[in-house]
Amino acid sequence: MAAAAAEEAAPGADAIMDGFAELERQQELLASCTRLYQQLTEHFGSLERGIKSRSDSLRARRRVVELRASRRLDALRRRELSIDASVKLALSRLDALAKSPAPKRDREDGDGPPSPPPPPPSDDVAEGLAALCAAMDPAGFLAFVVERRKEVDALRAELPAALQRCVDPARFAMDAVSEVFPVDRRAVRSPTDLAWACVLILEAVVPALADPDPEIGAARPMVPQAARDRARGMAAEWKEVAERKGGVEGAKPPDAHAFLQHVATFAVAEKEDKELYKRIVLSFSWRRQMPRLALTLGLEDDMEEIIEELITKGQQLDAVNFAYEAGLLEKFSPVPLLKSYLEDSKKIYCTSDNVSTSSGQSGVNANKKEQSALRAVIKCVEDHKLEAEFPLEDLRKRLEDLEMAKTEKKKAASSCSSGGPASKRIKGSTGGAMSPSKSGRLSDNTGAPSSPATATSSSTATAFIGSPASHVSYGTGSPYSYDRSAGHALYCGQSPLPMREPYAYPPAVPVPNVGLGMPYQAPPMTYPIYPGYNSGLGAYGNAMAPAFHQAYYR
Repeated sequence: MAAAAAEEAAPGADAIMDGFAELERQQELLASCTRLYQQLTEHFGSLERGIKSRSDSLRARRRVVELRASRRLDALRRRELSIDASVKLALSRLDALAKSPAPKRDREDGDGPPSPPPPPPSDDVAEGLAALCAAMDPAGFLAFVVERRKEVDALRAELPAALQRCVDPARFAMDAVSEVFPVDRRAVRSPTDLAWACVLILEAVVPALADPDPEIGAARPMVPQAARDRARGMAAEWKEVAERKGGVEGAKPPDAHAFLQHVATFAVAEKEDKELYKRIVLSFSWRRQMPRLALTLGLEDDMEEIIEELITKGQQLDAVNFAYEAGLLEKFSPVPLLKSYLEDSKKIYCTSDNVSTSSGQSGVNANKKEQSALRAVIKCVEDHKLEAEFPLEDLRKRLEDLEMAKTEKKKAASSCSSGGPASKRIKGSTGGAMSPSKSGRLSDNTGAPSSPATATSSSTATAFIGSPASHVSYGTGSPYSYDRSAGHALYCGQSPLPMREPYAYPPAVPVPNVGLGMPYQAPPMTYPIYPGYNSGLGAYGNAMAPAFHQAYYR
C-alpha cells in the first residue's frame, strides 16, 4: 500500500516542480520586459528632450532672423525714402567745396598741366592734411602721414575731417594706398612696412564715404561703381598674393588688417569669401578692431562659433571683446572668462619655471609673462567697466610685487657685475709671491700690496723659514717662484710662461734702479723682518716685492 501511494504521489511532486520552474521563467520574462520598458522610456525621453532643445534653438534663431530681417527691411525703406534728401545734402556739400578757396597751382608752361602743390610749410597736422586733401595729392598725402608717424593720435583725430574735403574720397584713398597695398611697389622700401598707414587712412575715410543722412550714415557708403570695382580688383590681388605665399594665416598682421579694412571700407565683401574672413579674424583676433570688422564683414551669424573657438584656444580676453561687440554677454559671461584666463596663465608660468630651473632666464621670462597677463586683464576690466564684478586690488598688488622683484634683481645683477673685476684682483693677490709687474699693479703708492696675504699653507711657511739662503717656494726646489710647474692663484690655475733663464739678482743693492733715471724713496712704513727670511737682498728684506716709483704705473 505504501509503495502504491508513493508511486501515486510522485507525478504530483513533479508537476509542482514544473509549475515553480514555469513561474520563475515568467518572473524573469517580466523582469526583462520591465528593463526593456525602462530603457525604451529613457531613450524616447532623451529623444523628446533633444527634439525640444533643437526646437527651442530653431525658434530662437528664427526670432533672431526675423528681427534682423525686419530691421534690414526698415533700413531699406528708410534708405529708399532718404535718397532724395541724401542727394540734396551731397549737392550742397559739393557747392560748399566749390565755393571754398582752392589752393593756388603754378603752371610750368602756359599750356602745360598744373604742377602738383608743394608740401604744406605749416607744421600743423590739421592744416597740412586739409591742404593735401583739397589739392587731391595722394602721393604727398601718404608721405605726410608717414612723416608724422610719431603723431599718430593727432593724425587719427584730424584725418576724417580732412578727407571730407576731397572731391572723390574713395578714389583719393585708393590712390594714396595703392603704392603699398595690395602689393608694395616701392623701389626703395624705406620705411619697411607701411601697412599701418593704410589701415589709418582706410579707417579715416569711412566717415567721408558715409551717407549724408545721419540716420543711415556708414550703413550706406557712398562709393561710386567704378571705385567699387577697383576696390574688388585690389582685394582679389591681395588674396592671390597671400595664397601664393602660403595662405592668409602666414601674412603679417598689419597686412591682413589692411585687407579686411579695405573690404569693409568700400563695401566689397563677397559671400563666397566669408570663410576667408573668418580665418583671418581668428588668426589675428588680438587686434583691437577685429570684433568690429567681423560684424561689418557679415560674420554676425558666426560670432558664437568664433567666440567658442577663441575660448578653446585659450584666448579668453579676445573672447570677452568679441562677446561685448556682438552683444552675447548673456551666453558668454566676461567674469568667468577672465578668471579662466588667469588660471590658464598661472599654469603656463608654473610649467615654464619647471622646465628650466637651473637658469635664471626662465624665471625672468615667467615674470615678464605674468606681468603682461595681469596688465591685459586689468586693461580689459577697465575698458568694459567691470570693476564692481571683478575687483582689481589683488591684481594690482601682485603686479607691484612682481615689478619690485624685477627691480631688485636688476640692482643685484648690476652690483655683482660692477664688483666682479675688483674681487678677481683681490683673489689674485692673496696667495704666494708674484712677478714684479703683477705686484706693481696691485700695490698702492707706497709699494705695499693692496691686500696682504691672509692664507698660506704650513708647508710653504716651513719652506720659507727653514731655508734662509734660498727662495725655495712650495717645495719645488726652484729658487724662483716664476718657473715652478704649479699655477699661481693669480693665473686662475694656469701656469705662466716659464722663464728660459732665471734672473740673477745682484748680491747686494741698497736701492735698485729700474731705469727711470731717478731713485725712488723707500716705503715710509717699516715691517718686521721675519727671522731666517732675509735672503741678503735689500729690497726683499721684509718679505715684500720691490716697490717701484709711482711713475712706473702710469
